[in-house]
Amino acid sequence: MKVLILNGSPKGDKSNTYRLTSAFLDGLRQTQPVEAETIETGKLHLLPCRGCFACWSRTPGKCVLQDDMAGVIEKILAADVLIWSFPLYYFSIPGQLKLLIDRQLPMSLPFMTDTESGGHPSRYDRSGQRQVVISTCGFYTAEGNYDAVDAQFSRLCGADGYTSVYCGQGELFRVPALRQRTDAYLALVKQAGAEFARGAILPETARALRQPLFPRAVFEQMADASWGVSREESTAAKTPESGKLSPAQAFTRQMAALYDPSSWDGKDRVLEFFYTDTGETCQIVLGKDGQRVLQSDFLPSTTRIETPLSVWQRIGSGELDGKQAMMEHQYRVTGDFSVMLHWDEIFGLGAAAPEPSVELRKKTNMTLMLLPWMAIWIALSIHAQIGACIGLAVCALLPFAFLKYSMTVFEPCSILSAGTICVLTLLDALPLTTLLPASYLLFGLMWGVTVFLPMPLTAYYSMNGYGGETALRNPLFMRTNRILTACWAVLYLLTPVWTWYLLQTSVSYLTGAINSVLPMLLGAFTAWFQRWYPAHYAANGK
Repeated sequence: MKVLILNGSPKGDKSNTYRLTSAFLDGLRQTQPVEAETIETGKLHLLPCRGCFACWSRTPGKCVLQDDMAGVIEKILAADVLIWSFPLYYFSIPGQLKLLIDRQLPMSLPFMTDTESGGHPSRYDRSGQRQVVISTCGFYTAEGNYDAVDAQFSRLCGADGYTSVYCGQGELFRVPALRQRTDAYLALVKQAGAEFARGAILPETARALRQPLFPRAVFEQMADASWGVSREESTAAKTPESGKLSPAQAFTRQMAALYDPSSWDGKDRVLEFFYTDTGETCQIVLGKDGQRVLQSDFLPSTTRIETPLSVWQRIGSGELDGKQAMMEHQYRVTGDFSVMLHWDEIFGLGAAAPEPSVELRKKTNMTLMLLPWMAIWIALSIHAQIGACIGLAVCALLPFAFLKYSMTVFEPCSILSAGTICVLTLLDALPLTTLLPASYLLFGLMWGVTVFLPMPLTAYYSMNGYGGETALRNPLFMRTNRILTACWAVLYLLTPVWTWYLLQTSVSYLTGAINSVLPMLLGAFTAWFQRWYPAHYAANGK
């Protein structure tokens, strides 16, 4: 397949539209070999059409002007697919590309057609050629803004003779902080290219391509801030400079625009940024109905972030991992740390829409890992033989729970270990005074080993409350869970000692109570530590 791309953007391959065109081309390449060439119209030597019509009469099919157009026409005629790539300029086509269109006159015959609109037939048979129009614009939607473009290409190609991909909010493709959302759109464009190569873009894909990247209010606030001016202050400004925003203020406004009000949990937040390299303070007030940015008359902050603007800009662009930057003390957080733990939810409008497979992914459940152990610890203490049977029944039924929940390596280990202890009890192979301490030892070893592995045991389960598998890329989350896993490992590695000792004494009846109360106390500590330690580390760096 020979593909010719006519890039009408003055920015060349740095244009926002060309990013879409490249993604579409990648989709074409998924289905068959592609020989592609891009012509940058801004680099061509093209003279304006004189309207002399010599190409119709004196030199049929050839223009009398000596420039690059003759070579362009040859390449257009040789292409199987012709892609017109350009940004929307004043509801139409950029000037240099329009000039190229004007200079296509030699490709038409002078005779009038008998169609309703008249017009001129093509000098060449182009019936096998397919044409695509790809364009971005700076409006929040493409709907209604491409009427002039459609009118132009309907004349050039016929009303049904071209495929269009029009995208509003095109300037967002140059904002690194929004890559997650824009990359998702580019993936959709790539899919459209693959579908086009197989025949046609599917209706559902075309509908998805027409959806705005962000809601209108969000986009317009980000767009306004990108120009470095304040709408409110510019309206009342007496001088051109009085409405200007500093880079820190503009960046904060763009960040605030991504606030998702559905994340509001019943309490308003005042997120304060102190940019240490510029000495500026900005606040974002987050509430039920939306957000607002304060540049003066500040409110008491609930969370304060002290950071160089350059660091936070790199985090926003994806160049620097924010969680790793905090671990390296590149910024400091004080106050309510929960906003940091749920940052992606609070400022989640920039995220790509989750795939259905992600939404439906099963979660882990620590209770399932604990059930076999709880069964033998409680049941065996009451009656050895009956308790062993109960333990085996729990082990046998537990796998059915994984129809709903995700299994980790620890559930099979728990089933195997608890089941073995139950079998040994039924066979009367070892006394209960040995088997119960042994069960606690096995349980403690399971916790203890994972302290030294890349992923500690508690992380497999606590990640459910912190964004799923994305939490595993958070160094502070992993550090917190490693400490907690070590605490539980110590508890259960020491439990066999006093369990074995108490079972030999006259107060053996206290064993169960002690072994129940201590985990409850550690559980309370765990709940507190999960909240306290990340905030403490962010504020103090240790």
